[in-house]
Amino acid sequence: MSRHTAPYRADIVGSFLRPDSIKHARQQFAEGAIDAQTLRAVEDEAILHVVQHQCDCGLNVVTDGEFRRAWWHFDFFDGLQGVERYDSDQGIQFSGVQTKAHGVRVTGKLGFGSHPMLDDFRYLKSISGDAQPKMTIPSPSVLHFRGGRKDIDATVYPDLAEYFDDLATTWRDAIRAFYDAGCRYLQLDDTVWAYLCSDQQRQQVRERGDDPDELAKTYARVLNKALEGKPDDLTIGLHVCRGNFRSTWISSGGYEPVAEVLFGSVNVDAFFLEYDNDRSGDFAPLRFVRPGKQQVVLGLITTKNGELENPQGVKARLAEAAQYVAKEQICLSPQCGFASTEEGNSLTEAQQWQKVRLVTEIAADVW
Repeated sequence: MSRHTAPYRADIVGSFLRPDSIKHARQQFAEGAIDAQTLRAVEDEAILHVVQHQCDCGLNVVTDGEFRRAWWHFDFFDGLQGVERYDSDQGIQFSGVQTKAHGVRVTGKLGFGSHPMLDDFRYLKSISGDAQPKMTIPSPSVLHFRGGRKDIDATVYPDLAEYFDDLATTWRDAIRAFYDAGCRYLQLDDTVWAYLCSDQQRQQVRERGDDPDELAKTYARVLNKALEGKPDDLTIGLHVCRGNFRSTWISSGGYEPVAEVLFGSVNVDAFFLEYDNDRSGDFAPLRFVRPGKQQVVLGLITTKNGELENPQGVKARLAEAAQYVAKEQICLSPQCGFASTEEGNSLTEAQQWQKVRLVTEIAADVW
């Protein structure tokens, strides 16, 4: 059984390794040697090539590789009203490595206006040909979770209930704006649900005064409010990520602690789920996915290293997952992007494309 609408039997999460042309141009731009227009022209050319690569690998869906971004989330937050980026005391702690020291805080009323990523999508759509262009943006819960109450100005939002209302409305406006720009496939990237599966992260949430189970319910409400009025011909996926920075990770733990709330109540069309190693747990939580309602895109191909998976092993895992959710509701993808930040993961571009081809080949065999 093929699948000709999003999500596709063979799908992708979004980011690709940045080519040398972009790395060099970004360095020149930072040094003042080229202007923004010249940088954008270099990005345009590189995106043209990455779209062609995706099509050559047999994909029916393409992204711009997130080539215009340094981060999967901060660059989007920068374009929102009421949000300010700042230099923090330390970066985000991954397993054995930290990111650059940045944070975001809410200093005014949240809102979505003339966001620069709308033009980024329009360019992708203009060059995507017969393939479906997919836009990726962070999920609303990501803006709240990292800093929590301390990064929300209490004079602007003395009551967090109003903050969460505005958070949902901001994303609802974003969804509508991308739809109006021609987007029919949008992915929300969300590390928070995976953090709420981690014993260590849940303890950190309690230590700052929040209840992880209540947060899960709040984030589900925010997402569903943001999705209210979503056009029928717009597919929205939610990618649950355990952290992806230079091939490292943040959280461990299966989906069981959030499965009933996430799969049973959040009204997205598809869940993109990391399942590339033991840290992701077993497939039993998929029993909460609503029959016939949503697709589950299983990230069984890792982007953390270049070693190619055994196709028979991947097929066996797909069959195992089908014990908990119907086979026709299952799709296949890499577990995450290949470069959630501009630094990228520890594999070569050739290995990256071998991984993508493996996804399309296995999907063609299974479905």
